[in-house]
Amino acid sequence: MFIGRDYELKKLNELYSEDKFHFVVIYGRRRVGKTALLSEFCKRKPSLFFVAEEYSDEIALKNFSRTIFAHFNLKGLGSFDSWENAFLFLGERAKENRLVVVIDEFQYLVNSNRNIPSTLQKLIDHLLKNTKLFLIVCGSYVSFMEREILGYKSPLYGRRTAQMEIIPFRFFESTQFFPKISIEEQVYIFSVFGGTPQYLVTFDPEIDLYENIKTKILDKSSYLFEEPKFLLKQELREPSIYNSILESIASGCTKLNEIATKIGIETSKTAKYLKTLIELRIVEQLKPEKIGKSSRSSIYRIKDNFFRFWYRFVFENKGLIEQDMPQYVVENKIKPYMNSYVGLIFEEIAVEYLKILNKQRKLPFIFDRIGKWWGNNPVKKREEEIDIVAYDEENLLVGECKWQNKKVDLPVLNQLIEKSALFDKPNKYYVLFSRSGFTESMIKFAMNNPSVILIGLDDMEDVRT
Repeated sequence: MFIGRDYELKKLNELYSEDKFHFVVIYGRRRVGKTALLSEFCKRKPSLFFVAEEYSDEIALKNFSRTIFAHFNLKGLGSFDSWENAFLFLGERAKENRLVVVIDEFQYLVNSNRNIPSTLQKLIDHLLKNTKLFLIVCGSYVSFMEREILGYKSPLYGRRTAQMEIIPFRFFESTQFFPKISIEEQVYIFSVFGGTPQYLVTFDPEIDLYENIKTKILDKSSYLFEEPKFLLKQELREPSIYNSILESIASGCTKLNEIATKIGIETSKTAKYLKTLIELRIVEQLKPEKIGKSSRSSIYRIKDNFFRFWYRFVFENKGLIEQDMPQYVVENKIKPYMNSYVGLIFEEIAVEYLKILNKQRKLPFIFDRIGKWWGNNPVKKREEEIDIVAYDEENLLVGECKWQNKKVDLPVLNQLIEKSALFDKPNKYYVLFSRSGFTESMIKFAMNNPSVILIGLDDMEDVRT
């Protein structure tokens, strides 16, 4: 069953309906569902789907030729003598009739023949743009696609008619995989498996979360057991250093100097390694929102939840797992720290929820920006942190998120109000997110104060897509 990607599918179909030449570039990390999206798009359309592999240029051209001849039911032919002639043939076949041609894992073709982008550029400029060919190139190496295909120095720069980066599902999109599971359990699932479709489909809704962790992640025969390390080996030359960086971030070292100290590499080199992980969409750099006297320092965090979970709980416990002690790891190394781990992800889910409400115009104002804030409190002479700040020129919404087993009471709101005094905005609003709900006194206060918004898990059920 195909799930999600409504926007991407809609845009592709809109372009297809124009009945003219298009050159579409699609890219994204492995396992995010690019091939599934393209397969869904190609249904009931005249289409040719070619998946490139790490072959020599000669074998790659032979395989491409074979795919073309099979599509047009042409038997007994050998191979095109050049990529140019192969694309010329496709252009001729698409002069009057629509034809979709998908080349998946396009980076492998370019790696075996660096002239392919130049060949395509020349053909697009002089022939293909006058056909009805719908050409899609798709790649899994994000930095390669952005540099070699989309970049300013690429021969294909300016030739694409559309581009799409396919990213992992956000939380509310991921809930479509398990529509019968409660929103609370969905938060746990998303915190462990993230939004990558191929990871989510491994989750078995018939058994509980921890049994899934034990059998799908901690089992040495499971492909998820080595997945992060496997992907790093595919993408990077020095995976051991990147493993150390990711482990240090997962363990709580979020500032550049902290990470560099933990892994024993100077900060300038560490910064370059982090830049590479950011390009791969595995790590992200966060800066406090520019409101009030924010801190100048940025922090790093693992962007992909499955990577975050793996480097927090699997990487450091591999010795125990290798000794066939996954149940011990679950009970003693994961369960006691799970709520603390999920709490940070709950903040990100809360931001996503507020963006949905903002789009639906269900908040007191339409905010322009949203994010986190941390910085100095000159009155208290200490560092402060606020989970959520959303604002425009006149209005400010500050938020606190609590993933805990007790109801949120008025002192939490009072602390948030106190922190909001750091910002000079005429209109201020307060939002509290709680896993376990709110006390009677908190609910009563919010009913009499429209500037206070209370959001529990039941409220989030309403926006499941």
